[in-house]
Amino acid sequence: MSDPVQLTIPTPAQAAGAPGALAASAPSALVASAPSALVAKVRGEPFTELPQDLYIPPDALEVFFETFEGPLDLLLYLIRKANLDILDIPMARLTEQYMEYVEVMRTKNLELAAEYLVMAAMLMEIKSRMLLPRPTMPGEEGADPRAELVRRLLEYEKMKLAGQKLDALPQLGRDFFPVEVWIEQTLAQRLPQVNVVDLQEAWRALLVRAKMTQHHRVSREELSVREHMSLILRRLRSGGFAEFGELFEPGRGVPVLVVNFLAVLELVREGLIDVTQSESFAPIYVKLAHAQSE
Repeated sequence: MSDPVQLTIPTPAQAAGAPGALAASAPSALVASAPSALVAKVRGEPFTELPQDLYIPPDALEVFFETFEGPLDLLLYLIRKANLDILDIPMARLTEQYMEYVEVMRTKNLELAAEYLVMAAMLMEIKSRMLLPRPTMPGEEGADPRAELVRRLLEYEKMKLAGQKLDALPQLGRDFFPVEVWIEQTLAQRLPQVNVVDLQEAWRALLVRAKMTQHHRVSREELSVREHMSLILRRLRSGGFAEFGELFEPGRGVPVLVVNFLAVLELVREGLIDVTQSESFAPIYVKLAHAQSE
């Protein structure tokens, strides 16, 4: 594949100073007036003069005012432009306008006009059939020769409108572009929150165990919540999880259990320990708040 040629087109002000700027010999006249001007680049090499054997074909520049995607598109354009009723098409007028467009296209591009010529033959056939007398039975109406053409035009218009609606929707790569953002994230283990009901059930179970081993002896014992808080922290010093019931000694009686339970609640309130469970109604475990789980 050859490299593209980059041409330098003079501005209107530059072209105005040269006589016959719109003539075919204008580029050579401009180059002669400015020999050092860059005309083109071919494979990276600059050229300041036009080649003597340069040939520009007459049809190098063409302007298309309307482009049609097929004969049905051209017919629909003619019908809508003339504000005709698609259910009652005047075939003579439509065929005449259609043949004018086809004749222009055939002089420019015969291959492009081939499918249009097929539609032109169909229009002429419909026009001829409408001019000929149509024998019909009494009480019956003859078939309209335009019915098949009208059906195809209506279906084409419906599909064309649907295509325009789809094209109006936002499209990836045309109206917007995807954005990818890389975010570094670290996964932290999130354990379920302990329900108050679970704590109540665990406390009731401890009370039942304490009543089963209680002694009927009246004694006075001074208990310290702070002291039991220190004992619990020593037990959890290893950094692992400890079952909630292991922090209590039911054999020492209900007063010790109460003080011990108050110590646990105080440690939770101060954020020194975490109370958690793997799922609902599962055993409750306790660990130091800043300890790494095993």
